Amino acid sequence: MNQVIEETKIWQMMGTTITLQVGHEEPSRLLAELGEWLHVYEHRFSAHDATSELMAINQAAGRQAVIVHPELFELIKLGKAHSCARNSYLNIAIGPVVQKWHIGFEDALVPTKAEITELLPLTDPHQIQLDEKMKTVFLTKPGMMIDLGALAKGYIADKLITHCRERNAAFALVNLGGNIVVFGESPRRSDGAWRIGLRNPKGSREESLAVVKLSNQSLVTSGIYERYLQNGSSVYHHIIDPKTGFPVKNDVASLTILSDSSVDGEIWTTRLFGASSLEVLKALEEQPGIEGAVVTKENQFLYTKGFEKI
Repeated sequence: MNQVIEETKIWQMMGTTITLQVGHEEPSRLLAELGEWLHVYEHRFSAHDATSELMAINQAAGRQAVIVHPELFELIKLGKAHSCARNSYLNIAIGPVVQKWHIGFEDALVPTKAEITELLPLTDPHQIQLDEKMKTVFLTKPGMMIDLGALAKGYIADKLITHCRERNAAFALVNLGGNIVVFGESPRRSDGAWRIGLRNPKGSREESLAVVKLSNQSLVTSGIYERYLQNGSSVYHHIIDPKTGFPVKNDVASLTILSDSSVDGEIWTTRLFGASSLEVLKALEEQPGIEGAVVTKENQFLYTKGFEKI
């Protein structure tokens, strides 16, 4: 292999800052390819672009099934399975409620309880009909909407890392707005491990509570401090409880998952975020291949036995 050159590129996409760092003999070319894939995936999975592949399903709700790209079918199938799981706070059918709040956008508002009550019957994930053979998706009720925001970035990050491997990159770091995946050895450290700081929810973006060492792994964090709506003296964060249609109420400020694949990190941060901190830790201890850490609203830092920090 020729000389490995390190290069980093930053995009403002998918409602966040995306940073890709690669080590490759032709890093600019590889980053250009990854940028093209980012645009493809944004168009495939976006619930905010009326022309996206996902929105074609939503626009046909209650009328007809839609043939979709195999990757979109795969992600919806995965999301439905975890949405229908017992005690899950992940629900990919939550779209109508998310669109009503629209937290993170200029037209965000606090809906009335009556408005949410009217929308909740349209958020049953069991009403997403999938045809494995034909690769079609059908939403049985008009007004239903799939929102893959809790899964898509993890899925995309895994795909980008796979592309880096296939293109024989020496190393890569993918950061999709705090959703991080690393592969290969860090060029900064003699031990080859990557070091990622966990943000202090009560501090600035640069302030870390702890540092985690990563090696060919993913680190995904969800927190109530990232996107929120201020309405007078009340603050509403963007993590919605699918049972109530309002922001979850518990003692958790942030939840971090350490796993081999980023989509698993996305799944479990969302599946568990509505539970109490102790319930989250108990559930994570029972999941093989996954470790996690919780920061409570009182700034307690709790983590599973296998979660190594430095």
